[in-house]
Amino acid sequence: MSVRILIPTPLRAYAAQQASLQAIGPDVRAVLGELTAKYPALQKHLFDDSGKLRSYVNIYKNEEDIRYLQGQGTALAAGDTVSIVPSVAGGSGVAEELPKLSKEEIRRYSRHLIMPEVTLEGQRKLKAARVLLVGTGGLGSPAALYLAAAGVGTLGLVDFDVVDESNLQRQILHGTGDVGRRKVLSAKDSVLSVNPHVNVVLHEVRLTSENALEILKDYDIVADGTDNFPTRYLVNDACVLLGKPNVYGSIFRFEGQASIFGAPGGPCYRCLYPEPPPPGLVPSCAEGGVLGVLPGMIGILQATEVVKLIMGIGEPLVGRLLLYDALGMTFRTLKLRRNPECPVCGDHPSIKELVDYEAFCGIADEPEEDETALTAVELKARLDKGEKLVLLDVREPHEAAIARIEGSRLIPLNDLPGRVSELDSTDSIVAYCHHGLRSASATAFLRSAGFRKVQNLSGGIDHWAVQVDPNLARY
Repeated sequence: MSVRILIPTPLRAYAAQQASLQAIGPDVRAVLGELTAKYPALQKHLFDDSGKLRSYVNIYKNEEDIRYLQGQGTALAAGDTVSIVPSVAGGSGVAEELPKLSKEEIRRYSRHLIMPEVTLEGQRKLKAARVLLVGTGGLGSPAALYLAAAGVGTLGLVDFDVVDESNLQRQILHGTGDVGRRKVLSAKDSVLSVNPHVNVVLHEVRLTSENALEILKDYDIVADGTDNFPTRYLVNDACVLLGKPNVYGSIFRFEGQASIFGAPGGPCYRCLYPEPPPPGLVPSCAEGGVLGVLPGMIGILQATEVVKLIMGIGEPLVGRLLLYDALGMTFRTLKLRRNPECPVCGDHPSIKELVDYEAFCGIADEPEEDETALTAVELKARLDKGEKLVLLDVREPHEAAIARIEGSRLIPLNDLPGRVSELDSTDSIVAYCHHGLRSASATAFLRSAGFRKVQNLSGGIDHWAVQVDPNLARY
């Protein structure tokens, strides 16, 4: 029997860029076996060394999570769809005495007030609500603007970063004149230009285990616009411990996810992904890229869910994961269930306070000195001395077309295992990529293959452009 397997964007590089394919097998185990036999590079991303499905990869039969069916033994019928959903990396209480609306506010929100689902009472609920946005970047930008326009009374903004030129392609809270400014200040100006009636509270700090509970406690709803796994798990756990709905969104290249975690009776983020992927396995937007308009769609979905929760209308995304594919222009909804064994929201939780999320996600506080690392300045000095080096560019061809170090050789990271014979193990090799993550993986692979004189350009071509060749284009 033939079933359809959907391959998510982060894994398509290991499946010949296929978005979907047909497979034949009686159950999930069989079709996944056929998939990994056809594309062996997928094996390590789906299964650990013992052959167990990785905890940060979920498999769905149609809309049902196989963990709540028969696992990999779940039977399949002709026409079924098997979805691979890896980790990529939101009622609400309001004041008992709702605030009144001024004449100016009544005029501003008139298109809301004439809707029977909203009315004056719903608008007053919005004004009474306190919403915290964690992150004022790609997801936080559209969410903040639309929540402000909708009339949410208090918006808290958490961000410690400054505006960079590379943000402007998608982070619409910020403009060209804001480059170099603190993001929370730029965001506040934009929010107040949309709606001066909003009370904007700034939290210009990195959210940590030490401050998260204190910051979140005064808000009704939290919207998670983070771009890294430690903060995502931190926000989830803090929301569960405080009983706050967590309106979740994430993006990668052309795909996005949205859901609501931590609502009464509903699942939390750990129910979906009990453990984070290993560091570096899931590329960030800086490494993998993101379509500029994509966070607009997901951020607006998050804002919509926040508004629904505040007013108590509609069917919120509790117990559902919304998947959006911009290239196919499709929306799919998968069912989520609360895991009674979840260490945070389960029947007998073992996590009752915030933990060290950097350590939980496998990120060392102070990484040991890497003997394979080479700075841009050090590389330049060696080249100036006339040292014979093989510069190995492990980026994709379309990246090399933007900028490259003169004399380098291009072998994309995903092609390296099949083209390693093109390299000489006696050569001194310096691998580089955009920021140094992929080239670190390439360096480790080559060393395991017997190459002893291989090093990684720390900070990648971006550091080279900053420290050595300012004429080189940065991206």
